[in-house]
Amino acid sequence: MALDYLILGMFVIIGTLFVVATLGASWFLSPKKPSPAKATTYECGSEPIGPPWVQFRIGYYVYALLFVVFDIETIFLYPWAVAFGQMGFFVLVEMFIFIGILAGGLAYAWKEGALTWR
Repeated sequence: MALDYLILGMFVIIGTLFVVATLGASWFLSPKKPSPAKATTYECGSEPIGPPWVQFRIGYYVYALLFVVFDIETIFLYPWAVAFGQMGFFVLVEMFIFIGILAGGLAYAWKEGALTWR
């Protein structure tokens, strides 16, 4: 048991030393000649137009979050489908309940207009 904690402690110490050494090497090896050209905003090789802080509509973020939520929840279907042969009828009912909750969430988001691109 003590050996397990020793191995875990070594991983933590080595990981911390690696991070400190990497950041130290980056700071030590980086060029340190500041100039006005290096301090300017760089946007794909062209001069930026307009203010740098542009506000996006919240609808874009809601749409992205809905995609992530439904994408991750559909990933939960894969292990269930792989192991379905070894499981009984109860698991089938649970999966229908899960899919029903997903469909209810999708219907609610659709009703609220979260899926429209205005």
